[in-house]
Amino acid sequence: MSTVQETPEFTDWQQVVDILRQAASEQKEDTLLRLLLTPDERSSLLSRVNILHELLNGERSQRRISELLGVGVATITRGSNELKHHDDETKRWLADMLAKQLQP
Repeated sequence: MSTVQETPEFTDWQQVVDILRQAASEQKEDTLLRLLLTPDERSSLLSRVNILHELLNGERSQRRISELLGVGVATITRGSNELKHHDDETKRWLADMLAKQLQP
């Protein structure tokens, strides 16, 4: 019987960020995300992007966002609570980045 404890090679969130950064630098981020995420997880991620966009836009109530996106109000609330942990500069950066993605 072996006394060597086995542990995963990747144990830190920053390692995942670095992997994503490397894939992006090689223009392989789509491939990597398709390998890492199931179709349901990709759909959930898209919902989360839309939730953040709507919350930052501030034109709809959480209930209306919930109806628009077909997610529970609790999911919207979690997104709202996460935004509260970030400063205004970060929120502006995200809002600007999302807005740029919607421009033709």
